[in-house]
Amino acid sequence: MIINIPEVLAEVTAVFERYEAALVGNDVAVLDELFWNSPHTLRYGATENLYGYDAIREFRAGRPSAGLARTLGKTVITTYGRDFATANTEFFRAGSDRTGRQSQTWIRTPEGWRVVAAHVSLLA
Repeated sequence: MIINIPEVLAEVTAVFERYEAALVGNDVAVLDELFWNSPHTLRYGATENLYGYDAIREFRAGRPSAGLARTLGKTVITTYGRDFATANTEFFRAGSDRTGRQSQTWIRTPEGWRVVAAHVSLLA
């Protein structure tokens, strides 16, 4: 297995950036698109545990759209071969002294790169 094949790393970086833009812009359609549509997909949020694509989609549909802006800190994207990747980033929100952390596991599917597992947490 080759780590960080340049073209694969570029693909995952682009889809990560697309996800980030959709997140802060509350583009729910793109967020839903970029999660794997499977009961095996999960997302652990800062205040919720979501199991399966449907639960994640329902959460996104009901999430408030205010206060989503953030600044990213250190971001580490690593690809493993051509079909598996992880993306980890720190984030900061104006007016908060807490550091956020986001982890995503991506796989290449026939439809494109999709998040199969995600975790969001906040440090005190």
